[in-house]
Amino acid sequence: MAGNRLKAFGRAALAAAAALGVVAGLSGAARAQAAKETEAGVMIGPVSGLPVPRYVSLKSAKVYVRQGPTKDHPVAFVYRRAGEPVEIVAEYDNWRRIRDSEGSEGWVWHSLLSGRRTALVAPWSKDSALPIRASATADARLSARLEPKVLVEVRRCDGSWCRVEGDGFDGFIPQDRLWGVYPGERFD
Repeated sequence: MAGNRLKAFGRAALAAAAALGVVAGLSGAARAQAAKETEAGVMIGPVSGLPVPRYVSLKSAKVYVRQGPTKDHPVAFVYRRAGEPVEIVAEYDNWRRIRDSEGSEGWVWHSLLSGRRTALVAPWSKDSALPIRASATADARLSARLEPKVLVEVRRCDGSWCRVEGDGFDGFIPQDRLWGVYPGERFD
């Protein structure tokens, strides 16, 4: 009788261990699907076919960020500002692992993200305000001054300067003063 209980316990322990192994395997696989590198050295997401990492913005004013790439994972935190720039650092199925300007990371459903380019003005800066210029030169006329962490729409970048706009301003800022664009990145 004790031997049968031991065998039953052994089978139960083995089943539990196997289940844990499957769960561990799923959580390992769920971390991210591997991006593939192109000949040009750009990593391409396995699901979207787009570069990883890449900057995008939040579509909604309320975005739940989860600890893992399923609705079964607990919510880690909630974004409450539409347009906030985030960086996609991994993909898994329809989920994207994102990172914000403070370094916080988590998983969001792909449809909550937009390709619209936005940025934060120097969120690391201790300066009281940063100049926005009328043209892409340091000696151009001042068109506005923006506080750090102001959200801007990025219209284009030439690798050194970006044209940004928002409520009551339109002008140029050095690219290295923005979080939401890569150094040297160019786009129209």
